[in-house]
Amino acid sequence: MSETRAGITRQGTGPRSIVNESRLRVRYAETDQMGVVYHANHFIWFEVGRVELLRQLGFSYKEMEQQDNCFIAVVEARCRYKAPAAYDDEIIVRTWLKNIRESVIHFGYELVRVGDGELLAEGETTHIVADAQMRKTVLPEKYLKVFREAAGR
Repeated sequence: MSETRAGITRQGTGPRSIVNESRLRVRYAETDQMGVVYHANHFIWFEVGRVELLRQLGFSYKEMEQQDNCFIAVVEARCRYKAPAAYDDEIIVRTWLKNIRESVIHFGYELVRVGDGELLAEGETTHIVADAQMRKTVLPEKYLKVFREAAGR
């Protein structure tokens, strides 16, 4: 991926949910022998979207970890492949918060090709909130409040 640009739009799962849109371009190294994007790269792109969504909400993973000993660990990841992407395709990664609880966060994703608007994949990840020793904990209130607002709740 050569560049990421991000923006926030109001749409998504809740009546007022925030959806981050990050753009990237498929690199040759991200394709397989069949000339399409290798399936595991979708999860890397989901992470790009997730990191950019947090930045747009006003903080970063790094800040959460260093300042608040708050880690968001992936415990489940799913991807439903709809259509292939190829080298040099420009992709939009849409990311939003689906559901928020004190110790569990669910993100949703869509990958869309810019040229024709085709939906390439849909995905979701489930995360637990943990401390540096990977013990389950609760999300600090300052993040919980922002996440709930971003999810339209």
